[in-house]
Amino acid sequence: MGKGTKKLWIFFIAILLGGLPAEAQKKKKSGSRVPEQPKLVVGIVVDQMRYDYLYRYWDKYSNEGFKRLLREGFNFRDNHYNYVPTYTGPGHASIYTGTTPAFHGIVGNDWYNRETGRNTYCAEDKSVKTVGSSSKAGEMSPVNMIASTITDELKLATNQKSKVIGLSLKDRGSILPAGHAANAAYWYDGSNGSMISSTYYMQDLPEWVKAFNKRNLADQYLSQPWTTLRPLEQYTASTADDQPFEGTFAGEQKPVFPHNIPAYRGKTFDMLRAIPAGNTYTKEFAVEAIKAESMGKGAVTDFLAVSFSTTDYVGHQFGPNSIEVEDTYLRLDQDLADFLKFIDGHLGKENVLVFLTSDHGGAHNPTYLQQLRIPAGTTNNIVMADTLEKRLNQKFGKADWVSKFMNQQVYLNHNVIESKKVNLIEVQEEVARIMMRLPGVARVFTADNLLRSNWTAGLGMMVEKGFMYARSGDVMVVLQPGWYDNYGRAVVKGTSHGSSYGYDTHVPLLWYGWQIPAGETTVRTHITDIAPSLAAWLRIQEPNGTMGRSLVEYVRK
Repeated sequence: MGKGTKKLWIFFIAILLGGLPAEAQKKKKSGSRVPEQPKLVVGIVVDQMRYDYLYRYWDKYSNEGFKRLLREGFNFRDNHYNYVPTYTGPGHASIYTGTTPAFHGIVGNDWYNRETGRNTYCAEDKSVKTVGSSSKAGEMSPVNMIASTITDELKLATNQKSKVIGLSLKDRGSILPAGHAANAAYWYDGSNGSMISSTYYMQDLPEWVKAFNKRNLADQYLSQPWTTLRPLEQYTASTADDQPFEGTFAGEQKPVFPHNIPAYRGKTFDMLRAIPAGNTYTKEFAVEAIKAESMGKGAVTDFLAVSFSTTDYVGHQFGPNSIEVEDTYLRLDQDLADFLKFIDGHLGKENVLVFLTSDHGGAHNPTYLQQLRIPAGTTNNIVMADTLEKRLNQKFGKADWVSKFMNQQVYLNHNVIESKKVNLIEVQEEVARIMMRLPGVARVFTADNLLRSNWTAGLGMMVEKGFMYARSGDVMVVLQPGWYDNYGRAVVKGTSHGSSYGYDTHVPLLWYGWQIPAGETTVRTHITDIAPSLAAWLRIQEPNGTMGRSLVEYVRK
């Protein structure tokens, strides 16, 4: 008997006596095994979180919140937005679509609509009604976003079996991440202190949401003053309390602790957005959503998109150097610790894939920078628009040449230009020349210039990726580093964002939980890499407009 024949007989005898040899069994098992997937994906967006906040308050963070994510998770330390403008709506859309405003269509929180002659809000939808309130706060949907999201692709991949829910105090922070095919999106209505939705998703709130609203948490939180978590003297990472560049609550004399919230809240529940308890409220709703909807308990992966909005409200009002911002992050750290502990007990860390990032950063207050002799300044959109109108009248004759100046973009009146038989490109170029001579302006791009160019790097690329002809202006203005619009105020309070500079583009990107090892890298990544990375981990199709790349190769056990 030859050696080959002998091996074949041994193989058949092995099958008769006890099955395949161990090596063959192992190969068969691995080849037929269903690919592993997490039970639940939790996307966390912290609104207006600069990257340096991970370390600025390090000594005061607990061991179970941000530090746990960094200690046990993977940190992409050089993660940036790759377009302008860096606002909340475009940020949330870009995280979940894997592409930029040029392709998902959310070019700002608002943009000018030439057809209607008015501004369009990124999540507005007048064809739907509010669910859970008598206000119009629920007339919202993702209809203005023209690309699919990773949450949409998960629904498609599982034949609608996956449960997808978005939640936030802000409607846009909930709706855009949840995508078009979501089971639900919920957001906060300050008129009644409740979480609401719209008829885009449902005709009535689920019983668990009604029960949550009946707890009246908003009223409880607003009935307490905002005091610091630690003794005031320990807030050494911030400037002293009561700075001229800090804003105040309506009726408040000085921006100092304790903030007497019950005295300033008024007759609505809107102020919850602007105090740390707003994040706690969001965390409590997220926990309730997972439990009530049995998320992560089914046969396929579910997805919960959570956006913490209070950080943005506090940042805008008080600025990055304020004790208020520091205290908000110390309290958010506690909320994250509670949420991670809940995940441990309810589903297990090993079954949940978590990522944490931000929709944009925030600039240092220009008045504060000037005190330190660091170049900074402000512009006034009203003055800039008036100057532009006057000079266009001198050049082309008196007419309403400009329809709108917003988001540092000039929308020209195409109807007037056509009726006057003036060349549109000539007017765009004249606007660019005028704007370049104004204080604080660094660069100007015309729509014609953007349509004819294809930048692969630098500022031109960032402007091009944020430009969509049907929704963007005719001329895009880029301000100098450290500059932003003062909205006509004599003293600029708090902060703003929207620029192409690191303080607005550099945001955290942390991965944690399911198959995520501890580690970090300084490789340059972009916000558009999140969605394709999720697609790779979940083994599903990436969103249809995705421009980013998968980061899975950097995160291996």
